[in-house]
Amino acid sequence: MGESVYAGNAGRDAGLDRGWLLGHFREVGDPRHSTDVEIKWGVHPKGDERALWVTGEARTALLVLISGRFRVRVPGRDVLLAEQGDYVVWGKGVDHSWFAEEESVVLTVRWPSVPGYAVRAEDAGDASGGEAEVAHGDVEVGEAGTAGVEA
Repeated sequence: MGESVYAGNAGRDAGLDRGWLLGHFREVGDPRHSTDVEIKWGVHPKGDERALWVTGEARTALLVLISGRFRVRVPGRDVLLAEQGDYVVWGKGVDHSWFAEEESVVLTVRWPSVPGYAVRAEDAGDASGGEAEVAHGDVEVGEAGTAGVEA
């Protein structure tokens, strides 16, 4: 029964797989394997950005700011997450990218968990040969889930 339970630390475990804690990419039999949902503890240094926009999105996503200042880019606007707990949700078909304005920690939940979205180093212009997570009217998250124009 113990094999169906996993206890860890998101900050430490995140470094093992580019932040991803749960999803299809974990081995079958690992309690963190799921084709239903993905969860990421993203730790981003100031200036970090996604190398390429995600296009043809087939998932729904929720991104919650834990700390820092983080910008999510969608076609036609940017959503600024500036206070702990600010979040943004986008659905299937919404292209997106992101940029860390300050050192930031974000929690991302995506569903379903499907392969094919990692940015390969050669696509990002990274000579390291590994996978890179590096981007592209502004909107700031307001009170009670509303979004307003950033000053």
